[in-house]
Amino acid sequence: MTAPPSLAAQAEGLSADLWSRCVDFLAQEIPEQQFNTWIRPLAAAVSNDPLRVTIQVANRFKMDWVRSQYAQRISQVLQTLAGEEVAVELVLTPREVAARQAPMPTRPARDSVFDEAVVAPAFAYTDSAAGEGGHKSRLNTALTFDSLVEGSANRMARAAAMHVASQLGQLYNPLFIYGGVGLGKTHLMHAIGNYLVKERADAKVLYIHAEQFVSDVVKAYQRKAFDEFKARYHSLDLLLIDDVQFFANKERTQEEFFNAFEALLAKRSHIVMTSDTYPKGLADIHERLVSRFDSGLTVAIEPPELEMRVAILITKAAVEGAIMPEDVAFFVAKNVRSNVRELEGALRKILAYSRFNQKDISIALAKEALRDLLSIQNRQISVENIQKTVADFYKIKVADMYSKKRPASIARPRQIAMYLAKELTQKSLPEIGELFGGRDHTTVLHAVRKIGAERGQLSELNQALHVLEQTLKG
Repeated sequence: MTAPPSLAAQAEGLSADLWSRCVDFLAQEIPEQQFNTWIRPLAAAVSNDPLRVTIQVANRFKMDWVRSQYAQRISQVLQTLAGEEVAVELVLTPREVAARQAPMPTRPARDSVFDEAVVAPAFAYTDSAAGEGGHKSRLNTALTFDSLVEGSANRMARAAAMHVASQLGQLYNPLFIYGGVGLGKTHLMHAIGNYLVKERADAKVLYIHAEQFVSDVVKAYQRKAFDEFKARYHSLDLLLIDDVQFFANKERTQEEFFNAFEALLAKRSHIVMTSDTYPKGLADIHERLVSRFDSGLTVAIEPPELEMRVAILITKAAVEGAIMPEDVAFFVAKNVRSNVRELEGALRKILAYSRFNQKDISIALAKEALRDLLSIQNRQISVENIQKTVADFYKIKVADMYSKKRPASIARPRQIAMYLAKELTQKSLPEIGELFGGRDHTTVLHAVRKIGAERGQLSELNQALHVLEQTLKG
C-alpha cells in the first residue's frame, strides 16, 4: 500500500497549484506581450508553507520591474484564490545569485585575434566633449537623465539605461534600445555617457552614429589603417552607437563591428545600441550579429502618451525661460503626436512667434504659429485616406471598411480606422459613421473609446497606431 504524502509534500503541492492558477488568471487580464515578457518567465519556488509563494526572477532589473509594476496585483490575485492573505517574496534565481557573487577575473580570457597592442587613437574627433588625455566622446552634455521627461512610454528603457550607467560592464550588455524616430533613444544614450563621464573622468566613451562607423571602416580600408581603427574602437569603456539598421548590406562594416563587439565584451566594456526595430526585425544583417544584439537586454521606447507630451512641452518651455500654459500644451500635444522631435519643433515655432510679436502664449497664438502645420494635416488627411492606409497595413480590402462583415480580422482594423478618423480629421461622429457604410454614430463612439483605452494598455497597438499616424502625416 502506497504511503500517503507527507504534510510538507501536500503543502508544496498546494503552493505550486496556487501559483499556477495565479498565472492563468493574470494571463486573462494582462496584455499578451507584457504577460510573455514579465509574468510567463517567473518561477515559483515551492515551500512547506502553502500561504507563502517565493517567486524567482532572472535578474535584478526584472526583479525591480516586476516589484514596481506587478507585485501588488500578484498578491491580490493570490489572496483571492487562496481566500486568505498570501506572503509573496521576490528572489533572484540561484544562478543569478551565484553570478553576482563570483569574483571578477583579473584578466578575462581573450581570443588571440583581439590580443593587439593598444596604441594612441589615430582618428580625429570633432566634438568638444573630452575626457582625460584629449579623448573625445562626442557627447551632447545637455542630454542627461535629469533633462529627460519620464513617462510610461520610456520608463522601462530609462530604468535599464540608468542601471547600465551606474554598473558598467555588468548586466544588460549589450543594451539594445529600439523605437520610432524622435522618441528619445539618442537622448538616453547620451545620458548614459554623460553619467559615466561625470562619475569616471578617465572613462573612454564614444557616441557615434552607425553611418559614421561605416565611413570609418571605408577610410580604414582605403588607407590600410585597420590597426588605428581597432585602437580607437577596441579600447573603449563604453560604445554608444545609434541606428545600427544602417549596417544592412554592408559586409565589411558588419565584420568590423562584430570584431569590435567581441573585443569590447572580452574586456568587460559596455555596448549600447539603438535601432528603429527589434534585433530579429533587422533586415540584411548577419545572423551572428543579430544574435549578439539580442544577447543582452532589449527594450522598446513607445510613442509618448498625451500626458507625457504635455509634460515635455511644459518642461522644455521652462528650459527656454518661457511659461507654457497647460491648455496650450494640451492643444499642441493633441495635434502633434508623432514624436518628441516634432513636439520640440512646434514649441520652437510658438516661442519664436510669441517673442517676435511680443504676445503671451495662448491657444490662439499657437494656432497662428502652427497654421501651416495644422493646415497641411487637415488638408492631407481624409477619412478615405485613413481607410486605405489602415486596410493596406492590415492587408484587408478597402471595401471591408464599410461592409457589414464582422469577423475580428476586419472589425478590428475598422475600429482602428474609425479611431484615427476621429483623431486626425475634423469630421463629426455621424459623418464618420456615414463614411463607414452608414453606421450609427454610437458605433463610431464605441470604437473610438475602445481603441483609445487599449492604446494606453497594449504596447503593440500603440506602436501600430504610431506607424499609421506617421504614414498618414507624411
